[in-house]
Amino acid sequence: MKHRLLFFTCLLTWCFNAQVLDPIKWTTSVEKISDTEYNLIATANIDAGWHLYSQTVPEGGPIATTFTYDNSEETFTLNDNTVEEEGHTIQDPVFEMEIKFFERQAKFIQNVTVSKETATISGFVEFMVCDDTRCLPPTEIDLEFQLSEKTNLSTKTKSDITPTTAIDKRTNSTDDSSSNKGLWSIFFIAFLSGFAALLTPCVFPMIPMTVSFFTKQSKNKASGIKNAIIYGICIIVIYLLLGVAVTGIFGADALNALATNVWFNIIFFILLVVFAVSFLGAFEIMLPNSWANKVDSQADRGGLVGIFFMALALAIVSFSCTGPIVGTLLVEAASKGGLAPIIGMFGFSLAIALPFALFAAFPGWLNSLPKSGGWLNTVKVVLGFLELALAFKFLSQADLVLQLHILEREVFIAIWIAIFGTLAFYLFGKIKLPHDSPLSHISVGRLSLGLIVLTFTIYMIPGLWGAPLNIISAFPPPQDYSESPYGVGFSKLGSGGKASAHGELPEGAHLLAPHDIMAFNDYDTGLAYAKKVGKPVMLDFTGWACVNCRKMEQNIWPDPSVLNILKEDVVLISLYVDDKRKLEDDEIVDSQLKPGKKLKYIGQKWSEMQTIKYKSNSQPFYVIIDHNEEKLVDPVGYVPDVEDYHTWLEEGINNF
Repeated sequence: MKHRLLFFTCLLTWCFNAQVLDPIKWTTSVEKISDTEYNLIATANIDAGWHLYSQTVPEGGPIATTFTYDNSEETFTLNDNTVEEEGHTIQDPVFEMEIKFFERQAKFIQNVTVSKETATISGFVEFMVCDDTRCLPPTEIDLEFQLSEKTNLSTKTKSDITPTTAIDKRTNSTDDSSSNKGLWSIFFIAFLSGFAALLTPCVFPMIPMTVSFFTKQSKNKASGIKNAIIYGICIIVIYLLLGVAVTGIFGADALNALATNVWFNIIFFILLVVFAVSFLGAFEIMLPNSWANKVDSQADRGGLVGIFFMALALAIVSFSCTGPIVGTLLVEAASKGGLAPIIGMFGFSLAIALPFALFAAFPGWLNSLPKSGGWLNTVKVVLGFLELALAFKFLSQADLVLQLHILEREVFIAIWIAIFGTLAFYLFGKIKLPHDSPLSHISVGRLSLGLIVLTFTIYMIPGLWGAPLNIISAFPPPQDYSESPYGVGFSKLGSGGKASAHGELPEGAHLLAPHDIMAFNDYDTGLAYAKKVGKPVMLDFTGWACVNCRKMEQNIWPDPSVLNILKEDVVLISLYVDDKRKLEDDEIVDSQLKPGKKLKYIGQKWSEMQTIKYKSNSQPFYVIIDHNEEKLVDPVGYVPDVEDYHTWLEEGINNF
């Protein structure tokens, strides 16, 4: 019975994988703006369950959608870049970055100005699609835009498969809920930041002063409650205007693109360091006093105008404490793009406004507030340390993009250990900063916070020796971006420090870290070696940016039963379909899948081989063959179960 189930499982897997997939269809249309100006519209119709990547993908992430227009005869001019729809943005857990994609349908619009008479504009789009278990190599599709008096003239294009690159899929939400979750997280973080700002020396003492003003100026309780609500709304409006201004000045898409820009990250690293040093007491960031005086004079006018200027005065006077927090929030929100800066400012201002409005409406509650004192500066200093730690996230992103290897994982973690270790000493009263009050004893709250920070600091120490540190995985560089990818003092898995289980490495072979599996990246070289040593070949059609390929290598291959087979019983040939290295001149041949096109890159060669020979174009894709290049077992794709994958390997070897 077990063998029958295995047979049907393999049969279904083969039926699922052994097909040339074509989940996206492109159509073109033209919208005439004037006699010389047109919008070229390319529409992608995407099958259910598949995703198309955006044009803007962060450095080190998957392959982006790219449009190229043929202007060899100089008949038109491109106006700005190709515009795309909002799409969905998620935090990808594997790439550790935000990635944007489209579902169902996506429209891309390119505005052009025609300078010479022409009937058509040609071009092509290179794109990639993924579902939850596999990805297809980027496909190059020819596009033709018929310039006509009619608008929305639809022209269907031929969808040929020209494999070039492979990327795998994210595991998160598949609809608007993903972007909504991102906005909700921004709101929640901003809301908590607003409460943190309340507990600073610039803001907290102003609560009783404001409440006193409203209780004295209001004729009755109902009037006081109304004025308090208006005051709270004015605070929200002021900060919302700031969020709207940031979004309006830079633009939603530009903000998202800036998040991956090297100079953006370096500038905001410097900015956050300045904010942190300010919070630690070196200096204060203040707006000109003349602004506060002018606004304060307007607050005496009374009515709605007076209440609004009172709220504006609060924002200006408290800027030395709220400014760094607001600045940090806007930096983080700007990196998300879209409405994130507005949502962030709404959450922050709501947390600020609620206490002022509630205490003004119910002044009796003031008796429950703690008195102002040195603890307010402690809150400010703690925020300064957090700002300083966050600053290095931006510097790390710049280092990753430039591949300078200056701020590698160990260095980043060491800096965080130093920052949070110093914070722990501060909370325990061992370090005093400029604006601290004399400390005769440590409160229970301060001691508890100090213990939490110390625990977190100790937790990070094993990260210097290769521990994954899952709690903070979104902040430090990935584990392979380090001085010791295997971990400091950690032996290579299963090798005992030797070069390879196969002995000396043959020509063309290398070791895959950290498992020390010997692999070839050239088909002919690997096959020749397999014939020499008398072992079957396992073809691994993979990609450098293939998420599920990495999952298989990190979660399935390390299992002892699987690892032993990969190291001892087969010759592994890893063929990267997204290898952008150029082929030698004598290796460039015509594509069999797309007449008239040349195979120029190594990745194109392996991708076309997979498509033609094995009728599949998704990765990961595993094939076990004999020395006559015949399949020994039905190929499989992404197999997240160790036992299933091991059974498949055993069957292939037994058939050799």
